[in-house]
Amino acid sequence: MIIKLIAIGKTDNAQLQNLISEYSNRLKHYVRFELEIIPDIKNAKNLSEAQQKEKEGGLILKKLTNSDVLILLDENGKQFTSIEFSNYLQKKMNSGIKQLVLAIGGPYGFSNDIYTKAQGKISLSKMTFSHQMVRLFVVEQLYRSFTILKNEPYHHR
Repeated sequence: MIIKLIAIGKTDNAQLQNLISEYSNRLKHYVRFELEIIPDIKNAKNLSEAQQKEKEGGLILKKLTNSDVLILLDENGKQFTSIEFSNYLQKKMNSGIKQLVLAIGGPYGFSNDIYTKAQGKISLSKMTFSHQMVRLFVVEQLYRSFTILKNEPYHHR
């Protein structure tokens, strides 16, 4: 299985980008992982929230294939412990899907088209985090999940 993380907008904090890269590289020892950044919408200040979500949604949809399983990082999604999340990933791998796509939306969330296409929603917390921080948290939790599945000590350090 391939796991792809799609996010809107670049990470402008070098320290954060270094940590995202660190965990992305660690994760590649367990699974094929791709991080795809969709550039910020140009002239977004001239767009309504709905227009911005529609444009971002269209860009996300262009990155998907018909067989992809799309899961949204959404404040109203299901919350997991790290062990529950590792079991969730194991079930996805066992189901034979080719590509699991996790998507982080723009500042206003997702368009209705994206919600319609999605096959699930995950929430990292009831708290709100910057989209840049969410990238790090997702990649770290993916890495943690694989170390849990492999019975490696990272989870309990």
